[in-house]
Amino acid sequence: MECTVEKNKARCNCTYACSKKGKCCLCLAHHRDNGELPACYFNAEYEKTYDRSIENYIRMIRV
Repeated sequence: MECTVEKNKARCNCTYACSKKGKCCLCLAHHRDNGELPACYFNAEYEKTYDRSIENYIRMIRV
């Protein structure tokens, strides 16, 4: 399967400068390895905090 980096970047809401932007498989693996979720799981308000923890995600969905 071919990675569609430019198409992925157009949909990516991550505001952090990162070499994995648009490379979803690498992004997911990175965050999973760190016990986190990628930016695309968070709304704009929570994404801006750069707190990718599962706990922060749970706080967001409970609001």
